[in-house]
Parts: sequence; structure tokens; C-alpha cells
Amino acid sequence: MTDNVVLCDYAHARAGDKGNILSVAVFAYDPAHYAWLAAELTVERVASCLAHRQIGRVRRYELPNLGGFNFVVENALEGGVNASPGIDRHGKSLSYLLLDLRLPAPA
Repeated sequence: MTDNVVLCDYAHARAGDKGNILSVAVFAYDPAHYAWLAAELTVERVASCLAHRQIGRVRRYELPNLGGFNFVVENALEGGVNASPGIDRHGKSLSYLLLDLRLPAPA
């Protein structure tokens, strides 16, 4: 059985927005964990984590020279910053939600 770890123990994140599109960049603290993140932090996992928002398409862009990934999530901000009645219209808290993901521990 594989032990699970919390993503925030291995990476940090930064969120941004453009209209109704959320961008979350996740960077490994240790470059040695980049390959592990590449295998475990999939589009499917991110989409599942944010599914309660009734999101659209999720795309992942690899940033190997920076040790991270940028996830672009459509329809994640309840209509966008100016249209959303939500408390966090910019989606900053969604980066923290993502950092709370439980993943299989790196080898």
C-alpha cells in the first residue's frame, strides 16, 4: 500500500485569472520531485479536485526549466471576476484547494 502525501508539502502554487478562466501554476520545492509531479498531478486529478465548480476544459502546460506546471481551467470563476457573486472571484483560494490534494508519495 502506498502512503499518500499532501501536495503542499512538496509544492507551492500561484493563481491568476482572465475572465472566467483560472490559471494555477504549481512549482515543486525540490527539482528532484518534478518527475513525480509530472506523473501524479494530472489534468484528470486537477479536474476532479475542481469538479464542484462545474468547470470546463483543463489544460496542463509543462514548465520543466522552472520545475512546475501551469493549469488553465475554463469556466472556473462563476462567470468571471466582474460577473461572479462569489467571495473569491479571482480564484486564489482554488490554488490552496489544489495544494490540499492527496497524492501517492514519491519514491
